[in-house]
Amino acid sequence: MHFLTQAPQVQVPSIDYFAVTPILIILGAACVSVLFEAFLPKHMRWPSQVFLSLVGIGAAGVFLVWYASSSAPKNGVTTFSGSIAVDRPSLFLWGTLLALALGALLLIADRSVEPGGAFVAQAGIRPGTIQDRAQVGTTGMQTEVFPLTLFALGGMMAFVAANDLLTMFIALEVLSLPLYLMCGLARRRRLLSQEAAVKYFLLGAFSSAFFLYGLALLYGYANSVKLSDIANAAAGSDRSDTLLFAGLGLLAVGLLFKGSVGPFHTWTPDVYQGAPTPVTAFMGACTKVAAFGGILRVFSVAFESTSWEWRGVLWGVAILSMLIGAVLGLTQTDVKRMIAYSSIAHAGFLLIGAITMTEEGLSSTLFYLLAYGFTTLAAFGVVSLVRDSNGEATHLSAWAGLAKRSPVLAGVFTFLLLALAGIPLTSGFVGKFVVFSAALSDGMAPLVVVALIFSAVAAFFYLRVIVLMYFSEPAPDGPTVTVPGAFTTTAITLGVIVTLVLGLIPAFALDWAGSGGFALK
Repeated sequence: MHFLTQAPQVQVPSIDYFAVTPILIILGAACVSVLFEAFLPKHMRWPSQVFLSLVGIGAAGVFLVWYASSSAPKNGVTTFSGSIAVDRPSLFLWGTLLALALGALLLIADRSVEPGGAFVAQAGIRPGTIQDRAQVGTTGMQTEVFPLTLFALGGMMAFVAANDLLTMFIALEVLSLPLYLMCGLARRRRLLSQEAAVKYFLLGAFSSAFFLYGLALLYGYANSVKLSDIANAAAGSDRSDTLLFAGLGLLAVGLLFKGSVGPFHTWTPDVYQGAPTPVTAFMGACTKVAAFGGILRVFSVAFESTSWEWRGVLWGVAILSMLIGAVLGLTQTDVKRMIAYSSIAHAGFLLIGAITMTEEGLSSTLFYLLAYGFTTLAAFGVVSLVRDSNGEATHLSAWAGLAKRSPVLAGVFTFLLLALAGIPLTSGFVGKFVVFSAALSDGMAPLVVVALIFSAVAAFFYLRVIVLMYFSEPAPDGPTVTVPGAFTTTAITLGVIVTLVLGLIPAFALDWAGSGGFALK
């Protein structure tokens, strides 16, 4: 007699490919970009990589607009067994990341500001070695930066849409590992660039360990890594809250590190200064969007019911971040480090919006990310144009009298600095206004008052640069302003236009940011 046993049926998860097509396009372009590096002749790599990257980002953007305007459900969808949530905040953040990555890619691809490009032509070249123009012409630009950029962008898009902590951790590593490599590829100041890469890698690995340990504790508490399951357990579980809040604390450290929130900011000034400026622009704009996109989702979906327990701690973190950024920013003598401390102060402002558990808090924080990203992108584009014989002249003394050498560039940089300071008629003013208004309506008036004080303090180091450019005499042997190529000009123009438009007519972006909440399943 034969005994027939029925094989267990495996349930295949349903996948909504249309919903995740933008991520698939970016990651697919990254894989093709790797093949380009492996098989194309050296002289064909740069134009092919630039074309592929621009087409990939453009195609993902077009599909995203089509999906968001026609097919996307208002309440969002979850796919890949609930590990990816494609909802209105995800779509907004994807659009923001794609637009910012387009501008950053133009800065990365430019070869007119620095002959041969900003990246070393041979990754193994010794630190301190200066490549001459003849050598640059024969070796070309290090085009492996293009697949690294696309992989980092794909990781960022997956990170902001991750609906469980394990997917979020994998996406965190996918976006971080390429950035570690990109920081060490500067053609000039190789030792400083590689030092920045090592610091970023070591501190990034340390923060990832915090994230993973927090994930393990939360799994022990909720018996699941899904955000919705953690939320259900936190709302009505008889288990000890020690695992819950210990896991939340460790998880928050990993997230706040990636967002450059003080006191988890220690990597930021050195990495911003040492990395190639186009990479700094990419990190300063896109990584901030990805990090706070993840912070918003985690706190809003998984831990909203326990907000009374952890919100007071994050009040203190936000105040400390604003204090560090505003006060230490006053002492900086390097433009890139100054903008780094500015980003730490802005992270404190963003955290105020992130802990405002209302629809207005979500939409205002999303708008702030959009506005801040484009302003930062354009600011670093301007920084890359002021140069001397050693490359970029980032010391503040080199910017003295810049308005007399190049009034147009000084005017553009002044406008961007005023936007970072939050002056009216700029996107920075609207961003702070809507975030502070949302916080006030949620009963956080004392925190808003503190934020206003630190905003005034931070305005001093922006104004110091403006005064230096307009009211100081340029040194006879001072730096020159390089005429930007088409790519850099386009990136700076894009950032300036968006900063101006969002300052004058922000309603359309605010409406889009407030078009829906997170998918709670």
